[in-house]
Amino acid sequence: MTVVTASKPERGVVTLTLDSPANRNALSGALVAELAAALEQAGADDGVRAVVLTHTGSTFCSGADLRQPPDPAAFVALMRRIVTLPKPVVARVSGHVRAGGLGLVAACDIAVAGGPESSFALTEVRIGVVAAVISIPLLARLDARAAGRYFLTGERFDAAEAARIGLVTAYDDDVDTALAPVLDGLREAAPGALADTKKLLTAKVLSAFDEESDAAVALSARRFSSAEAQEGVAAFLDRRERPWVL
Repeated sequence: MTVVTASKPERGVVTLTLDSPANRNALSGALVAELAAALEQAGADDGVRAVVLTHTGSTFCSGADLRQPPDPAAFVALMRRIVTLPKPVVARVSGHVRAGGLGLVAACDIAVAGGPESSFALTEVRIGVVAAVISIPLLARLDARAAGRYFLTGERFDAAEAARIGLVTAYDDDVDTALAPVLDGLREAAPGALADTKKLLTAKVLSAFDEESDAAVALSARRFSSAEAQEGVAAFLDRRERPWVL
């Protein structure tokens, strides 16, 4: 069953939609593979000026599929593909974003959110794992103090806070009101200039991917195989309290 759909380009903009309602658009192996393939196709299409990444339902992405988690290296490659795609990628968020989903948002060049319905949380520590691989694009975007708070506490925050700390570019009660001027601007830009400007803007985060990916993948794998994580994931799936909660 297809979990990522691609629209036909509309005035140069193709929309990729996460469409896996059964697990709230969680990062399964299938979703990661399909999104990577769709991005590859969009990047190679001369008729595409920009990509919008959005979702069905009330959740943009709930993080890793804990029943069928993706290979951490494959997820790193997906985020890196967003960063290296020669077309701008714009996240359109009108719902909840958790854990690994924040990595997708951070990898995008621009992110807009719908104010009332959007919320964000880095919940990894609450189930005994670490936001390791997504730290690569996130730490390049977020205010350092805010990153320290939300990585360590797993607190939920809203779209206004996401904009304040650098996770999203803009927000509005109506997400498409925030999105419209962004797409208008991209449609007016020369394709070659867009590609070179994106290279300029993403050089530091791309360097971080090159330098930190192996260590981040290893840390992610180690934490997911730990006794803490096994208990935390089981408690989450069973909807019971984790033993370390005070």
